[in-house]
Amino acid sequence: MSTQTEPGTSSGNPLAHLAQLARDTVPPMHPAGKPFVLGSALATLLLRRAWRPAGVLGGIATAWCAWFFREPRRVTPSRSGIAVAPADGTVAHVEAATPPPELGLGDREMTRISAFLTVFDVHVQRLPAHGEIEQVAYRPGKFLSADLDKASDDNERNSLLLRTDEGHELAVVQIAGLVARRIVCSAQDGDRAVAGRTYGLIRFGSRVDLYVPAGSRVLVEPGQRTVGGETVLAELPGGERA
Repeated sequence: MSTQTEPGTSSGNPLAHLAQLARDTVPPMHPAGKPFVLGSALATLLLRRAWRPAGVLGGIATAWCAWFFREPRRVTPSRSGIAVAPADGTVAHVEAATPPPELGLGDREMTRISAFLTVFDVHVQRLPAHGEIEQVAYRPGKFLSADLDKASDDNERNSLLLRTDEGHELAVVQIAGLVARRIVCSAQDGDRAVAGRTYGLIRFGSRVDLYVPAGSRVLVEPGQRTVGGETVLAELPGGERA
């Protein structure tokens, strides 16, 4: 007599099903967070030996650290001619602005869409469109509060210039903040850009600016929440219309 596998189980094994459910539910962690989580876990073990309540607090801190560095899977829209959000956060500004001078784009104005990240947001950054990364430029600076207007100009930042498959130039800028003192970027000049793919991270809470060509149709407003890799921020000139 054959045994029928129950729906939703792996070979009828409840433990395997629970393990698969956990993998599907708990977001993976960005590699940049592993040293922090391992260090916190070690500190927790030491604290627990000294004083058990301290170990409990350390365990909570370790879990929070792992949660902070989460890198959830996202489904990126496949249509062409759009720019998706490079980060989770809240839209702070939509305005005309000159991109960072280190990218060599001159004084022409583009449309800048700024998103502010709190410590509760996902902190990985994602590429906004398919294309080629033409330049990555780091510039040291101040550590002003990231929600200030002048943070885009004065703060430490890492800028990325991307040319889309349709020929549009986009700039994505990771900006350090009052608490955020470390910008991580794995992208390099000449890399192939895939929309929605993770390329960097900011520790801990900051701001990300996306510059799109003037004449783009912006689809978000200040105060709106964005989901990195999924929310369409703008339709580029000559692109598809929703």
